[in-house]
Amino acid sequence: MAQSIPGNTSSSASSHKLQNSLLLLVAGLGGLLYGVDVGIIGGALPYLEATSGLSAGQLSIIVAAVLLGSVFSTLFAGLLADWMGRKPLMTISGITFVLSIPVIALSHGYGPLFFGRLLQGISGGLIGVVVPLYLAECLTSSVRGKGTGIFQWLLTLGIVSAALIGIYYSYRVEEIAHAASASALFHFKDQAWRRIFWVSLPPGLLFVIGSLMVSESPRWLFRRGKIEAARLALLRSRTAEEAESELKEMQETASAALSSSGKKIRESLLQRKYVFPFLLTCVILFCNTATGINSVIGYNTSILLQSGLSDLHAHWGYVLFTAVNFLATIFGMTLVDKKGRKFLLVMGTSGVILSMLCTGILFLRTEKQNVDCRSAIQSLVSPDQTLDLRFTPDTARQMLGEGQSQSIGSSDVSLVVIYSYGGFTGATSFVRADDASAAPIHVTREIGLPSNKIEAFFANPFADLNAAQTAPLKIQRAVVGRVPNAAHGWLVAIFLYIFVGFYAAGPGVCVWIALSELMPTRIRSNGMSIALVLNQLVSTTLAVIFLPVASKYGYSAMFFLFAGFTVIYFLTALLFLPETKGKTLEEIEEHFAKAGAR
Repeated sequence: MAQSIPGNTSSSASSHKLQNSLLLLVAGLGGLLYGVDVGIIGGALPYLEATSGLSAGQLSIIVAAVLLGSVFSTLFAGLLADWMGRKPLMTISGITFVLSIPVIALSHGYGPLFFGRLLQGISGGLIGVVVPLYLAECLTSSVRGKGTGIFQWLLTLGIVSAALIGIYYSYRVEEIAHAASASALFHFKDQAWRRIFWVSLPPGLLFVIGSLMVSESPRWLFRRGKIEAARLALLRSRTAEEAESELKEMQETASAALSSSGKKIRESLLQRKYVFPFLLTCVILFCNTATGINSVIGYNTSILLQSGLSDLHAHWGYVLFTAVNFLATIFGMTLVDKKGRKFLLVMGTSGVILSMLCTGILFLRTEKQNVDCRSAIQSLVSPDQTLDLRFTPDTARQMLGEGQSQSIGSSDVSLVVIYSYGGFTGATSFVRADDASAAPIHVTREIGLPSNKIEAFFANPFADLNAAQTAPLKIQRAVVGRVPNAAHGWLVAIFLYIFVGFYAAGPGVCVWIALSELMPTRIRSNGMSIALVLNQLVSTTLAVIFLPVASKYGYSAMFFLFAGFTVIYFLTALLFLPETKGKTLEEIEEHFAKAGAR
């Protein structure tokens, strides 16, 4: 029977090509969903911010909820992939995404929004583990880099699609702002962010359908003792000779783990051949997110608004940002199997460091002119310890005083308020004086305090939530800063394009390949889960602290922090990462085993 199967299934090279195309299509749809998960909030955030009444901290949590959901699902994704198989888990992840859309789009209030975004994150976490894992185990070594790159390529397409949807609604908002009342504009903005999420539903449905059409991973089948099923799975995308060669490598790797009596050798997971690739992958995944890529994508429109661009130009700037991301990913895909993973990582991280430093310096130059109007804002706090303030050019003029308002202007300024109730500190979003449609600054105890003791512990473990319920509202800082001109805004945008171009061509393409290639067979699924959990924890932390830190210390502080982490990334890739292009998974595992034996 083993001899007849190759003869029956190797007759058509076109069927192999079709199967590989189907694998790449499903991988691409998985990447598309992951990209929508990350990018959809960018276009929706300005309208959500304007109509939801949520604080900067709550908005940060809404942005970060996707990443938080990813942390939980990623933690168990490896176990689930080993238990039920790669194919069923891909289907479940797609269904979870589909369910999240109506939860978000029909929500009213913080709770449902958070839950819907959490569901999106759970879906993204599963996809982030199982799709690269599935591709690594199904594709041949000659196209594995390109195949896994397609996951990232379609991921960037998802982000571009989300940006284009956002720019469409930006034009509609501008039209209505000129022709309708303030209440009509508010209603349209409320509908805009909901519709943006509805439009992201079709890719989820397509991914569910595609995942039902592919075969199971041959390596998963082999480890389950289903040798003939594994051979059949290999023959769907390989010639008979290639299939038998890979099956032989799997058998040799499995035999190496058996004693002379045929029993499994219980090896310690603390051996160098397991520990070193695991730690290397963890560092790469940690630093990959610490470049700030998810924060820059999620807050891109807000960053460009604060850098000097108008609302419409900021949305166009974000569209261009996502387009550069998309095009640079194509460039990286063409090189990953030619130049190799190490070359692209070293090149990419070098460009990221330079661009982040330049962006930070640009923001630092304008932030040096900031004026703290804490006393003026403190005097506006009402007896019930709340603050309501519409920031207009007249308000700015009064806060700054005649001399200062003439030196930095009163219309081209923004305001951010850092406040506290007891030991709990919060920050508002940046509000520009020239934005007539901006919501008033609104600070209440309900917005400023954690809703329960668990949230309070993570916000400040040393603060007393009960005491804060009666503490006065104290204005820590009220920073009025000059909003630069449009030329400055486009200069910031250019450096962000350089950042995402180098990121996409290097770390963006290579990180998913490294995640799936470096891990040995014995720990691959669970090791990938743990490494990706670390990645998502970093991403969640950065997303949660981004607005509060930018409000308190300026955007420059965050960009300098991103540059510092990328230096670690650069050194890790340069000094410790082996080249893995053109090698099978078993050959890569043998490399670490030999290194551990020396």
